[in-house]
Amino acid sequence: MKITGWEVLTLPDRGDAMMLVVVDTDEGIHGIGEVGLRSRQQAVAGALSHLGGLVLGEDPLRTEQLWQLMFRSGFYPADRVIASAIAAIDVALWDIRGKAYGVPVHELLGGQVREYVPCYVHLGDGMADRPRFLERCRTLVADGWTHLRFSVPHDGDVLDERRTLRDGIALFHEVRDAVGDSVELILDVHTRLDPPEAVTLCREIESARPYFVEDALRAEHPDSYRMLRARTGVPLAAGEQFASKWEFAPLIENELIDYARVDIAIAAGLTEARKIAAACETHNIKLATHNPLGPVTAASSLHLNLTTPVAAIQEHQSDPDDTLARFFTHRPTITPGRVLPSTTPGLGIDIDRDLARAHPTPPRPLPTLHRPDGSFTNW
Repeated sequence: MKITGWEVLTLPDRGDAMMLVVVDTDEGIHGIGEVGLRSRQQAVAGALSHLGGLVLGEDPLRTEQLWQLMFRSGFYPADRVIASAIAAIDVALWDIRGKAYGVPVHELLGGQVREYVPCYVHLGDGMADRPRFLERCRTLVADGWTHLRFSVPHDGDVLDERRTLRDGIALFHEVRDAVGDSVELILDVHTRLDPPEAVTLCREIESARPYFVEDALRAEHPDSYRMLRARTGVPLAAGEQFASKWEFAPLIENELIDYARVDIAIAAGLTEARKIAAACETHNIKLATHNPLGPVTAASSLHLNLTTPVAAIQEHQSDPDDTLARFFTHRPTITPGRVLPSTTPGLGIDIDRDLARAHPTPPRPLPTLHRPDGSFTNW
Protein backbone atom coordinates (compact mmCIF):
# COMPACT_ATOMS: atom_id res chain seq x y z
CA MET A 1 0.00 0.00 0.00
CA LYS A 2 1.22 3.50 -0.86
CA ILE A 3 0.18 7.03 0.09
CA THR A 4 -1.27 8.71 -2.99
CA GLY A 5 -2.30 12.11 -1.63
CA TRP A 6 -3.61 14.22 1.19
CA GLU A 7 -6.34 16.79 1.59
CA VAL A 8 -6.82 19.60 4.11
CA LEU A 9 -10.38 20.39 5.17
CA THR A 10 -11.61 23.18 7.43
CA LEU A 11 -15.03 22.77 9.02
CA PRO A 12 -17.13 25.23 11.04
CA ASP A 13 -16.92 24.51 14.78
CA ARG A 14 -18.64 26.74 17.38
CA GLY A 15 -17.62 29.91 15.55
CA ASP A 16 -14.12 28.60 14.88
CA ALA A 17 -12.64 26.32 12.20
CA MET A 18 -11.66 22.69 12.72
CA MET A 19 -8.67 21.77 10.55
CA LEU A 20 -8.56 18.14 9.38
CA VAL A 21 -6.18 16.19 7.17
CA VAL A 22 -7.33 13.22 5.10
CA VAL A 23 -4.59 10.90 3.80
CA ASP A 24 -5.44 8.66 0.81
CA THR A 25 -3.87 5.40 -0.38
CA ASP A 26 -3.80 3.37 -3.57
CA GLU A 27 -5.93 0.66 -1.91
CA GLY A 28 -8.83 3.03 -1.37
CA ILE A 29 -8.26 3.28 2.41
CA HIS A 30 -8.14 6.78 3.85
CA GLY A 31 -7.30 8.08 7.30
CA ILE A 32 -8.25 11.25 9.17
CA GLY A 33 -6.21 13.40 11.56
CA GLU A 34 -6.71 16.78 13.20
CA VAL A 35 -4.50 19.84 13.61
CA GLY A 36 -4.42 21.02 17.22
CA LEU A 37 -2.96 24.48 16.62
CA ARG A 38 -6.04 26.30 15.37
CA SER A 39 -4.61 29.77 15.97
CA ARG A 40 -1.84 29.39 13.34
CA GLN A 41 -3.62 27.56 10.55
CA GLN A 42 -1.89 29.28 7.63
CA ALA A 43 1.50 28.34 9.07
CA VAL A 44 0.34 24.76 9.67
CA ALA A 45 -1.01 24.58 6.11
CA GLY A 46 2.47 25.42 4.85
CA ALA A 47 3.96 22.70 7.01
CA LEU A 48 1.39 20.20 5.75
CA SER A 49 2.29 21.03 2.16
CA HIS A 50 5.91 20.22 2.88
CA LEU A 51 5.28 17.11 5.00
CA GLY A 52 2.72 15.72 2.57
CA GLY A 53 5.38 15.76 -0.11
CA LEU A 54 7.71 13.80 2.16
CA VAL A 55 5.27 10.95 2.76
CA LEU A 56 3.80 10.79 -0.75
CA GLY A 57 4.44 7.34 -2.25
CA GLU A 58 5.49 5.87 1.11
CA ASP A 59 4.01 2.87 2.92
CA PRO A 60 1.47 4.31 5.42
CA LEU A 61 1.93 1.36 7.78
CA ARG A 62 5.51 2.43 8.58
CA THR A 63 4.27 4.95 11.16
CA GLU A 64 7.48 5.14 13.20
CA GLN A 65 9.70 5.57 10.16
CA LEU A 66 7.45 8.26 8.69
CA TRP A 67 7.27 10.04 12.05
CA GLN A 68 11.08 10.17 12.21
CA LEU A 69 11.20 11.43 8.63
CA MET A 70 8.69 14.22 9.28
CA PHE A 71 10.09 15.30 12.64
CA ARG A 72 13.79 15.16 11.86
CA SER A 73 14.40 15.51 8.12
CA GLY A 74 14.40 19.32 8.18
CA PHE A 75 17.45 19.22 10.49
CA TYR A 76 15.91 21.75 12.88
CA PRO A 77 13.71 20.06 15.51
CA ALA A 78 9.99 20.42 14.90
CA ASP A 79 8.25 23.22 16.79
CA ARG A 80 4.56 23.41 17.65
CA VAL A 81 3.54 24.44 14.13
CA ILE A 82 5.31 21.53 12.46
CA ALA A 83 4.43 19.12 15.28
CA SER A 84 0.73 19.96 14.85
CA ALA A 85 1.02 19.14 11.15
CA ILE A 86 2.89 15.92 11.96
CA ALA A 87 0.18 15.06 14.48
CA ALA A 88 -2.59 15.28 11.90
CA ILE A 89 -0.74 13.09 9.39
CA ASP A 90 0.43 10.60 12.03
CA VAL A 91 -3.08 10.10 13.45
CA ALA A 92 -4.40 9.64 9.90
CA LEU A 93 -1.76 6.94 9.34
CA TRP A 94 -2.87 5.11 12.49
CA ASP A 95 -6.45 5.33 11.22
CA ILE A 96 -5.30 3.75 7.94
CA ARG A 97 -3.38 1.04 9.82
CA GLY A 98 -6.44 0.06 11.84
CA LYS A 99 -8.63 -0.06 8.75
CA ALA A 100 -6.02 -2.08 6.84
CA TYR A 101 -5.91 -4.73 9.58
CA GLY A 102 -9.64 -4.53 10.27
CA VAL A 103 -9.32 -3.61 13.95
CA PRO A 104 -9.79 -0.49 16.10
CA VAL A 105 -6.59 1.42 16.77
CA HIS A 106 -6.52 0.44 20.45
CA GLU A 107 -6.00 -3.19 19.42
CA LEU A 108 -2.81 -2.11 17.63
CA LEU A 109 -1.60 -0.32 20.77
CA GLY A 110 -1.78 -3.41 22.98
CA GLY A 111 -5.49 -3.80 23.65
CA GLN A 112 -7.77 -2.40 26.32
CA VAL A 113 -6.73 -2.06 29.94
CA ARG A 114 -10.08 -0.46 30.89
CA GLU A 115 -13.70 -0.73 29.82
CA TYR A 116 -14.18 3.00 29.25
CA VAL A 117 -12.26 6.26 29.63
CA PRO A 118 -13.44 8.77 32.25
CA CYS A 119 -13.91 12.28 30.89
CA TYR A 120 -14.68 15.72 32.23
CA VAL A 121 -16.85 18.48 30.85
CA HIS A 122 -16.30 22.22 30.45
CA LEU A 123 -18.56 24.54 32.40
CA GLY A 124 -17.89 27.40 30.00
CA ASP A 125 -17.86 31.06 30.85
CA GLY A 126 -20.59 33.06 32.54
CA MET A 127 -19.11 33.16 36.04
CA ALA A 128 -20.33 36.74 36.46
CA ASP A 129 -23.89 35.42 36.76
CA ARG A 130 -22.95 33.29 39.74
CA PRO A 131 -26.38 31.77 40.54
CA ARG A 132 -26.83 30.65 36.93
CA PHE A 133 -23.27 29.30 36.77
CA LEU A 134 -23.73 27.28 39.95
CA GLU A 135 -27.05 25.96 38.69
CA ARG A 136 -25.28 24.71 35.55
CA CYS A 137 -22.83 22.87 37.81
CA ARG A 138 -25.68 21.17 39.67
CA THR A 139 -27.46 20.31 36.40
CA LEU A 140 -24.38 18.64 34.92
CA VAL A 141 -23.87 16.63 38.09
CA ALA A 142 -27.52 15.56 38.01
CA ASP A 143 -26.99 14.47 34.39
CA GLY A 144 -24.20 12.15 35.52
CA TRP A 145 -20.99 14.14 35.14
CA THR A 146 -18.56 13.47 37.99
CA HIS A 147 -15.72 15.78 36.91
CA LEU A 148 -16.26 19.48 36.14
CA ARG A 149 -13.74 21.94 34.70
CA PHE A 150 -13.77 25.75 34.75
CA SER A 151 -11.26 28.57 34.37
CA VAL A 152 -10.24 31.47 36.55
CA PRO A 153 -12.47 34.43 35.63
CA HIS A 154 -11.58 37.73 34.00
CA ASP A 155 -13.52 40.85 33.10
CA GLY A 156 -14.03 41.00 29.32
CA ASP A 157 -10.67 41.63 27.67
CA VAL A 158 -9.10 42.91 30.90
CA LEU A 159 -7.35 40.60 33.34
CA ASP A 160 -6.44 42.14 36.67
CA GLU A 161 -4.28 39.47 38.30
CA ARG A 162 -5.16 40.34 41.88
CA ARG A 163 -8.86 40.49 41.12
CA THR A 164 -8.67 37.23 39.16
CA LEU A 165 -6.87 35.70 42.14
CA ARG A 166 -9.61 36.76 44.58
CA ASP A 167 -12.44 35.83 42.24
CA GLY A 168 -10.88 32.49 41.36
CA ILE A 169 -10.50 31.49 45.01
CA ALA A 170 -14.08 32.50 45.84
CA LEU A 171 -15.47 30.77 42.73
CA PHE A 172 -13.75 27.49 43.45
CA HIS A 173 -15.08 27.31 47.00
CA GLU A 174 -18.59 28.27 45.84
CA VAL A 175 -18.62 25.49 43.24
CA ARG A 176 -17.41 23.01 45.85
CA ASP A 177 -20.21 24.03 48.18
CA ALA A 178 -22.74 23.78 45.34
CA VAL A 179 -21.87 20.25 44.16
CA GLY A 180 -20.64 18.61 47.35
CA ASP A 181 -17.57 16.55 48.14
CA SER A 182 -18.06 13.62 45.74
CA VAL A 183 -17.69 15.66 42.53
CA GLU A 184 -14.16 16.26 41.23
CA LEU A 185 -13.29 19.84 40.29
CA ILE A 186 -10.61 20.98 37.85
CA LEU A 187 -9.41 24.59 37.79
CA ASP A 188 -7.69 25.82 34.62
CA VAL A 189 -5.49 28.87 35.26
CA HIS A 190 -4.69 28.89 31.50
CA THR A 191 -1.21 30.38 32.15
CA ARG A 192 -2.88 33.68 33.11
CA LEU A 193 -1.17 34.28 36.45
CA ASP A 194 2.36 35.14 37.48
CA PRO A 195 4.08 32.96 40.11
CA PRO A 196 3.07 34.95 43.25
CA GLU A 197 -0.62 34.84 42.35
CA ALA A 198 -0.42 31.22 41.17
CA VAL A 199 1.09 30.14 44.48
CA THR A 200 -1.54 31.97 46.51
CA LEU A 201 -4.38 30.61 44.40
CA CYS A 202 -3.20 27.03 44.74
CA ARG A 203 -2.72 27.29 48.48
CA GLU A 204 -6.06 29.00 49.09
CA ILE A 205 -8.08 26.27 47.35
CA GLU A 206 -6.25 23.30 48.88
CA SER A 207 -9.00 22.75 51.44
CA ALA A 208 -11.58 22.35 48.64
CA ARG A 209 -9.57 19.41 47.22
CA PRO A 210 -9.17 20.12 43.49
CA TYR A 211 -8.70 17.12 41.23
CA PHE A 212 -5.92 19.17 39.70
CA VAL A 213 -4.96 22.76 38.91
CA GLU A 214 -4.09 23.09 35.23
CA ASP A 215 -1.45 25.34 33.65
CA ALA A 216 -0.86 27.38 36.78
CA LEU A 217 2.29 28.84 35.17
CA ARG A 218 3.45 29.73 31.68
CA ALA A 219 4.96 26.90 29.64
CA GLU A 220 8.13 28.58 28.36
CA HIS A 221 10.16 27.72 31.47
CA PRO A 222 9.00 24.34 32.83
CA ASP A 223 11.48 24.44 35.70
CA SER A 224 9.28 27.13 37.31
CA TYR A 225 7.08 24.26 38.43
CA ARG A 226 9.84 23.28 40.86
CA MET A 227 9.06 26.41 42.87
CA LEU A 228 5.30 25.87 42.72
CA ARG A 229 5.61 22.19 43.61
CA ALA A 230 7.49 23.09 46.79
CA ARG A 231 4.92 25.67 47.91
CA THR A 232 1.56 23.96 47.40
CA GLY A 233 -0.05 20.60 47.99
CA VAL A 234 -2.62 20.69 45.17
CA PRO A 235 -2.19 18.23 42.30
CA LEU A 236 -0.63 20.02 39.31
CA ALA A 237 -1.25 19.44 35.60
CA ALA A 238 0.58 20.88 32.60
CA GLY A 239 1.74 20.14 29.08
CA GLU A 240 -1.02 21.03 26.63
CA GLN A 241 1.34 23.43 24.82
CA PHE A 242 4.20 20.93 24.52
CA ALA A 243 5.08 19.43 21.14
CA SER A 244 7.32 16.46 21.99
CA LYS A 245 8.61 14.05 24.63
CA TRP A 246 11.66 16.26 25.01
CA GLU A 247 9.54 19.22 26.11
CA PHE A 248 7.72 17.02 28.63
CA ALA A 249 10.97 15.53 29.95
CA PRO A 250 11.81 18.15 32.66
CA LEU A 251 8.33 17.98 34.19
CA ILE A 252 8.25 14.18 34.10
CA GLU A 253 11.81 13.35 35.10
CA ASN A 254 11.77 15.82 38.01
CA GLU A 255 8.22 14.77 38.99
CA LEU A 256 7.02 18.37 38.99
CA ILE A 257 3.47 17.53 37.89
CA ASP A 258 0.88 14.93 38.78
CA TYR A 259 -0.98 14.92 35.44
CA ALA A 260 0.52 15.23 31.95
CA ARG A 261 -1.80 17.20 29.66
CA VAL A 262 -0.77 15.58 26.38
CA ASP A 263 -2.59 16.95 23.33
CA ILE A 264 -2.25 14.31 20.60
CA ALA A 265 -3.10 16.92 17.95
CA ILE A 266 -0.16 19.12 19.04
CA ALA A 267 2.37 16.67 20.50
CA ALA A 268 3.17 15.11 17.11
CA GLY A 269 0.46 12.44 17.09
CA LEU A 270 -0.18 9.01 18.55
CA THR A 271 3.34 7.81 17.77
CA GLU A 272 4.80 10.44 20.10
CA ALA A 273 1.97 10.52 22.65
CA ARG A 274 2.35 6.85 23.53
CA LYS A 275 6.06 7.45 24.26
CA ILE A 276 5.19 10.37 26.55
CA ALA A 277 2.65 8.14 28.30
CA ALA A 278 5.33 5.47 28.81
CA ALA A 279 7.67 8.07 30.34
CA CYS A 280 4.86 9.14 32.68
CA GLU A 281 4.41 5.54 33.82
CA THR A 282 8.05 5.34 34.94
CA HIS A 283 7.46 8.29 37.29
CA ASN A 284 3.91 7.48 38.48
CA ILE A 285 2.50 10.51 36.66
CA LYS A 286 -1.03 10.21 35.33
CA LEU A 287 -2.24 11.08 31.86
CA ALA A 288 -5.02 13.66 31.42
CA THR A 289 -5.25 14.15 27.67
CA HIS A 290 -6.06 17.64 26.43
CA ASN A 291 -8.82 18.05 23.84
CA PRO A 292 -10.68 21.33 23.39
CA LEU A 293 -11.03 20.32 19.74
CA GLY A 294 -13.39 17.88 18.05
CA PRO A 295 -14.37 14.25 17.44
CA VAL A 296 -11.12 13.29 15.67
CA THR A 297 -8.91 14.19 18.64
CA ALA A 298 -11.52 12.77 21.02
CA ALA A 299 -11.19 9.48 19.12
CA SER A 300 -7.39 9.42 19.06
CA SER A 301 -7.32 10.29 22.78
CA LEU A 302 -9.79 7.48 23.45
CA HIS A 303 -7.61 4.84 21.80
CA LEU A 304 -4.50 6.00 23.65
CA ASN A 305 -6.27 6.13 26.99
CA LEU A 306 -7.91 2.74 26.56
CA THR A 307 -4.46 1.16 26.36
CA THR A 308 -2.45 3.26 28.83
CA PRO A 309 -2.27 2.08 32.46
CA VAL A 310 -1.64 5.60 33.79
CA ALA A 311 -4.51 7.26 31.89
CA ALA A 312 -6.76 9.04 34.39
CA ILE A 313 -9.17 11.18 32.39
CA GLN A 314 -9.64 12.91 29.05
CA GLU A 315 -11.01 16.32 28.29
CA HIS A 316 -14.36 16.64 26.57
CA GLN A 317 -15.41 20.15 25.66
CA SER A 318 -18.83 19.42 24.21
CA ASP A 319 -20.60 17.34 21.61
CA PRO A 320 -20.45 18.77 18.09
CA ASP A 321 -23.15 21.35 17.52
CA ASP A 322 -25.71 20.68 14.82
CA THR A 323 -23.63 22.52 12.23
CA LEU A 324 -20.53 20.40 12.83
CA ALA A 325 -22.23 17.09 13.60
CA ARG A 326 -23.67 16.81 10.11
CA PHE A 327 -20.16 16.51 8.63
CA PHE A 328 -19.39 13.36 10.65
CA THR A 329 -20.80 9.98 9.65
CA HIS A 330 -19.11 8.27 12.63
CA ARG A 331 -17.73 9.72 15.86
CA PRO A 332 -16.97 8.61 19.44
CA THR A 333 -19.80 7.60 21.75
CA ILE A 334 -19.80 9.80 24.85
CA THR A 335 -22.10 9.53 27.84
CA PRO A 336 -21.90 11.81 30.89
CA GLY A 337 -18.48 11.13 32.38
CA ARG A 338 -17.41 8.40 29.98
CA VAL A 339 -16.02 7.89 26.47
CA LEU A 340 -16.92 4.39 25.27
CA PRO A 341 -14.73 2.05 23.20
CA SER A 342 -15.33 1.68 19.50
CA THR A 343 -15.28 -1.62 17.63
CA THR A 344 -15.04 0.08 14.23
CA PRO A 345 -11.71 -0.47 12.44
CA GLY A 346 -9.35 2.49 12.67
CA LEU A 347 -10.20 5.49 14.80
CA GLY A 348 -13.93 4.89 14.52
CA ILE A 349 -14.62 8.23 12.86
CA ASP A 350 -15.39 9.38 9.35
CA ILE A 351 -16.67 12.45 7.56
CA ASP A 352 -18.71 13.38 4.52
CA ARG A 353 -15.85 14.74 2.42
CA ASP A 354 -18.03 16.22 -0.30
CA LEU A 355 -20.02 18.18 2.27
CA ALA A 356 -16.83 19.28 3.99
CA ARG A 357 -15.30 20.52 0.74
CA ALA A 358 -18.38 22.65 0.17
CA HIS A 359 -17.96 24.49 3.49
CA PRO A 360 -14.36 25.78 3.85
CA THR A 361 -14.16 27.88 7.00
CA PRO A 362 -11.61 30.48 8.15
CA PRO A 363 -10.32 30.25 11.74
CA ARG A 364 -11.43 32.64 14.46
CA PRO A 365 -8.74 34.85 16.01
CA LEU A 366 -8.09 33.91 19.62
CA PRO A 367 -9.12 36.41 22.28
CA THR A 368 -6.43 38.75 23.58
CA LEU A 369 -6.28 40.02 27.14
CA HIS A 370 -4.52 42.97 28.68
CA ARG A 371 -3.93 44.18 32.19
CA PRO A 372 -5.47 47.38 33.57
CA ASP A 373 -2.34 49.31 32.54
CA GLY A 374 -2.71 48.15 28.92
CA SER A 375 0.12 45.59 28.88
CA PHE A 376 -0.48 42.28 27.10
CA THR A 377 -1.14 39.13 29.11
CA ASN A 378 -2.02 35.53 28.29
CA TRP A 379 -5.53 34.48 27.37
